[in-house]
Amino acid sequence: MGYSRCVRCDSILLLFVTLHSIQGDVSYSIPEEMKRGSVIGNIAKDFGLDAGRLSTRRARIDTEDNNVQYCSVNLNTGDLIVQERIDREGLCGKKASCVLKQELVLENPLELHRFNIRVQDINDNSPQFKEDSLKLEIHESAVKGARFPLDEAHDEDIGENSVQGYILQQNDHFTLNIKTKGNGRKYGELILDKELDREDKNEIMLLLSAFDGGSPQRSGTVVIHVTVLDANDNEPVFSQNMYKASLPENSPLDTIVLTVSATDADEGVNGDVTYAFDHVSDKKQIFSLDSKTGEVKVVGPIDYEKESSYEMQISAKDGLGLASYVSLIIEIVDVNDNAPVVNLKSLTNPIPENVSPGTEVGIINVQDRDSENNKQVRCSIQQGVPFKLVPSIKNYYSLVTTEQPDRELVSDYNITITATDEGSPPLSSSKTVQLSVADINDNPPVFEEQSYSAYVTENNKPGSTLCSVTARDPDWRQNGTVIYSLLPGEVNGAPVSSYLSVNGDTGVIHAVRSFDYEQFRSFKVHVMARDNGSPPLSSNVTVSVFISDVNDNSPQILYPTPEGNSFMTELVPKAAHGGSLVSKVIAVDADSGQNAWLSYQIVKSTDPGLFTIGLHSGEIRTQRDISESDNMKQNLIVSVKDNGQPPLSATCAMYLLISDNLAEVPELKDISYEEKNSKLTSYLIIALVSVSTIFLTFIIIVMGVRFCRRRKPRLLFDGAVAIPSAYLPPNYADVDGTGTLRSTYNYDAYLTTGSRTSDFKFVSSYNDNTLPADETLKKSPTDFADMFGDSDGSPEVGTYSMFSSNFEFCKEDIVTFFSIYFLPSIFYV
Repeated sequence: MGYSRCVRCDSILLLFVTLHSIQGDVSYSIPEEMKRGSVIGNIAKDFGLDAGRLSTRRARIDTEDNNVQYCSVNLNTGDLIVQERIDREGLCGKKASCVLKQELVLENPLELHRFNIRVQDINDNSPQFKEDSLKLEIHESAVKGARFPLDEAHDEDIGENSVQGYILQQNDHFTLNIKTKGNGRKYGELILDKELDREDKNEIMLLLSAFDGGSPQRSGTVVIHVTVLDANDNEPVFSQNMYKASLPENSPLDTIVLTVSATDADEGVNGDVTYAFDHVSDKKQIFSLDSKTGEVKVVGPIDYEKESSYEMQISAKDGLGLASYVSLIIEIVDVNDNAPVVNLKSLTNPIPENVSPGTEVGIINVQDRDSENNKQVRCSIQQGVPFKLVPSIKNYYSLVTTEQPDRELVSDYNITITATDEGSPPLSSSKTVQLSVADINDNPPVFEEQSYSAYVTENNKPGSTLCSVTARDPDWRQNGTVIYSLLPGEVNGAPVSSYLSVNGDTGVIHAVRSFDYEQFRSFKVHVMARDNGSPPLSSNVTVSVFISDVNDNSPQILYPTPEGNSFMTELVPKAAHGGSLVSKVIAVDADSGQNAWLSYQIVKSTDPGLFTIGLHSGEIRTQRDISESDNMKQNLIVSVKDNGQPPLSATCAMYLLISDNLAEVPELKDISYEEKNSKLTSYLIIALVSVSTIFLTFIIIVMGVRFCRRRKPRLLFDGAVAIPSAYLPPNYADVDGTGTLRSTYNYDAYLTTGSRTSDFKFVSSYNDNTLPADETLKKSPTDFADMFGDSDGSPEVGTYSMFSSNFEFCKEDIVTFFSIYFLPSIFYV
């Protein structure tokens, strides 16, 4: 019935919502039992706030004294709306004033507004009697006007909505008188209006109704069963007008609070007193009363935070129903039984690692349900974290940074906040907040080594792996993702990308082409490691590529000219002793190291025991003295081999003529014919006639001017042959002791079909390996002339005649003529 009446009142509930301002705080008055979603008021307007910023400032309603969230704020309109059922009787009981203390909390910056919600009572409870029926025993001797008090009806509502009066059903014997107790509550008294006659009627049934003053009005009824007895003219009397007691909260069950006592002057049954609670307004029984002894004991949990005091009515009745009443007030004493509660109201998570010191990252609220000193709380934070707690408004704290965090050192923080009250003994509690640090791109990639070296053999396959570079970036995710690339540059005038490539993900460097050690032996490139951050960071490293040689070049014979191009002939004097240097094979190898170490070997010769060749020098010497029985024509096949794996080699033919007279030179053509049949016979005959004519002319001229010389010339033999420096290939190194050219030799080749020049050469210096000085033949000009015309000349003449630098012709024109026109013709034939 109460519920239906409440529904009919919904349409007028908002009429009771009023707004008050008390000491600067906003206060709202609302009726209880408002529907969820009902608007209480516009809190943004009342506090002068911008409703459009409520959402960005995380506006919310926090309750101060109760854990239930009864209202909330609409972040779009700023309206304060009902969120949970508000029952005034459940919240405040019989208290005249029922106030909910609320707080409006805003962030950025932290702002706190307090306001109160006064809950007005509505008539949602009907009056109720303690029992369904009341029993009275009245002595028949009772006189007219005798009064008999009745149990009062209880209404959970207050004020006008509580019990306002009683109505007694019409009867023949009793009328009703309404009385008010000291606490303002009303109860009824039966007044005997007509004497009772037990013999006429020993039981009377009366109907008593209690009604409140609400609108619509509510009522409750009880049946009064009157038994007519003999007279009982004394009521029980309590020893005190009011009982008071103090009780610590959390008192154990069966704790005796106090004992009430009442006496009755009557005797017998009329003097037996029984005790009882007049009515119990609590939903749950907390105390018990022994009906015989009057002891009040604890039978339920005592919690100061729920109820700080209790007020009860105790009745004392004698055996015939006369009763008296007394008030019992129990004050609950608070003890420190509630540890502080740490509530995380707001947290910025994660925070960037470049956040500046003093930045607010969270808001902490601390509550303690105890009172006075037990409610005073201190908050602290553990050491070793870059955060601190800064007290803010009331029981709020701001969690702020003390220094800039570094995610690469610590990526997550477990922050323990400890709250301790000032009770005795103090209680504390803690809450751990996990805070992550968001990464920013503040670290460039760092290579594991300061520089890298790659070694590759020449003739490598394109695409082969040379080396791998690795860079580490301690940042996270894309900020720590490393991409490798080659920096632009040139190698031997070509882009570096035409030589190398790098895998952008792994840092593996590959060869794009095949390398040639003979072209270049090393080069440097620069590799860049870049992360994927914004903006990206990068670092560079130098990679040195060293190309190692492989034996891919055969020896190249510079002298004598390789077979197939021309043939060369060396003249060996018949008087040459064993060990005399008669010629030298000159070869070079484009490779390096042991691949260019050359060794020489005679693989075929006309007389195997006559000549030998230096294993590493290539010098051809006589093994013994030349005898008359030795063949005049000596053919040598020389093999030049390098020291590579596998070794490469080249061969050449060396033609030696044992002779002391240049007149025998024409016979050289036979050597050529032995090795290679020439088709130029007719041309050679013509050339021979011409040479003979010129030769005779030259002899006459020489003899005519022989007296013009200043001192006798010295004719030496040197079997060495000089090769002009311009003849050497540009890439060939002069490696001492490896079979290539030595700096101690200076050879030029003359008067052969493969010669580069046809000029006659006067050599002013000699090698130590030529014939000894004691074998040098000193001849007169006549002897020199005879050398060209007489076969009986000196046996010490070498392959090519060489004049000392001290010998001078008187006429330079004769020398020029001899050098240019005569000698080349002889050797050409």
